[in-house]
Amino acid sequence: MSDSVASILSQIRSYQHQLGTRSLEPVQNPDAVRFGQPAVKAPSFGETLQNALQGVNDAQKTAGALAQAFELGDPRADLARVMVAAQQSQVAFRATVEVRNRLVQAYQDVMNMPL
Repeated sequence: MSDSVASILSQIRSYQHQLGTRSLEPVQNPDAVRFGQPAVKAPSFGETLQNALQGVNDAQKTAGALAQAFELGDPRADLARVMVAAQQSQVAFRATVEVRNRLVQAYQDVMNMPL
């Protein structure tokens, strides 16, 4: 189970890096928080997941718009760009489904643990 959790965390960190959000690493200088320096709020798990889903949605919208532009004969939408965008959105969607599956499996493992 710990391998699946570590894998999920690495995928989330990968999405954060792609989206340019702050990572979920621990505070490097805890004294800075105690001595009145403003603390930077790390994004919650929900916010991180929402940002990742928004990134997947944006990739799918971009791929759809490029495909439509190609079908309408727009010279700026060449076949290579359309195919690359479609593959990027497909990979992002598959990764999202895999993260969801692993989260569900982790939840089920926790719920089935004996007390």
